Formats: sequence, C-alpha cells, structure tokens
Amino acid sequence: MGMFFVYILRSLGNGKFYIGSTKNLAGRIERHNRGSNVYTRKFRPFELVWNEKYNTRAEAIRRELQIKGWKSKALIEKLIENS
Repeated sequence: MGMFFVYILRSLGNGKFYIGSTKNLAGRIERHNRGSNVYTRKFRPFELVWNEKYNTRAEAIRRELQIKGWKSKALIEKLIENS
C-alpha cells in the first residue's frame, strides 16, 4: 500500500498556490518543475510549502478537495503558517 500526500506548491514566478495529491511527492514536484503538467507549466518553478500524509488515496483526495473548496488565499496561508 503506502502513504498518500496532499501538498501545496507555491509558484516562484507569480506567488500563486497549486494544491494536489499524489503517492510519490518528490516525483510529483519534479514533474511540476520539469513542466510535465500542462496546467502548471507556465507557472514554474515551484517550491513545496506544505504537505500532509494519509493512509488511503480516498482520504487524500477528500482533503485536497476540501482545501481547494476554500478558494481563499488567506485560509491557505494560515494552514501553511500553522504547520
């Protein structure tokens, strides 16, 4: 099985956040910075600013969607600061 991660990246280009989930955190960040993701390619480079571990993909996706649903930069920044 293994662990699943929910993560927040910050674009060093424009300061915006990108929220996602993955089983391979290091590999996923590398792919974002390499430009493999069409949506985030133009916002490279990224830095990892926050992550949480989960036992199942379902838990990770639930948390990812919760954070994305906030649609609030202030709430995301608070989450990052409190970690």
